[in-house]
Amino acid sequence: MTWLEAHVPETVLLVGGILAILIALTYAGNKNGGKYKFLMILGAFFGAFMLVLSFTEGDVWRTGTSIIILIAAFTLLIRPFRNVNFAIVLALLVMGVVYLALEGLNGYMLFDHIDLTSLSAGWPRIILAFVAGSFVYMITNFLQAIVQFFGKILNCWPILFILGIVCMIEAYSMYMGYISVFDYVRALIGM
Repeated sequence: MTWLEAHVPETVLLVGGILAILIALTYAGNKNGGKYKFLMILGAFFGAFMLVLSFTEGDVWRTGTSIIILIAAFTLLIRPFRNVNFAIVLALLVMGVVYLALEGLNGYMLFDHIDLTSLSAGWPRIILAFVAGSFVYMITNFLQAIVQFFGKILNCWPILFILGIVCMIEAYSMYMGYISVFDYVRALIGM
């Protein structure tokens, strides 16, 4: 087993912390620059990698470490997508799928008594597709608003900078065999 394999969470935390700090510093310096945009995309890819690792190997890590890795992964991954409206894209996709699927009701009998052919063409087909898309939009817009709310809070550059430092401290404390930063804070506030 190599050193990197033996110290996966520490390495992931260290790299994630460095990326978070670099993103915060380049954003504060020049948020429209190419260096910031490159680091943001690199952070999103690394955040996705952190997320995959936390789901595949997180069960053997300490709880505090897993929480810090998940928060850092979410923060790095959501940063480029903070202002994208996924709800409308998903609603339009559902509308298209429902519209196409309703064509299959031509000649279909429900319980051998109810003819659903009228739903497969014209205005009923359009209205049903619209209602399905609207329903999906309502739900996903609500979920998207929650995710964006936490994403914007965690991606505020001072908070992102502090999160990067916390990740690096957690990596150091794990490497040295100390308790998790999360456990230390819990003990400090008496939880």
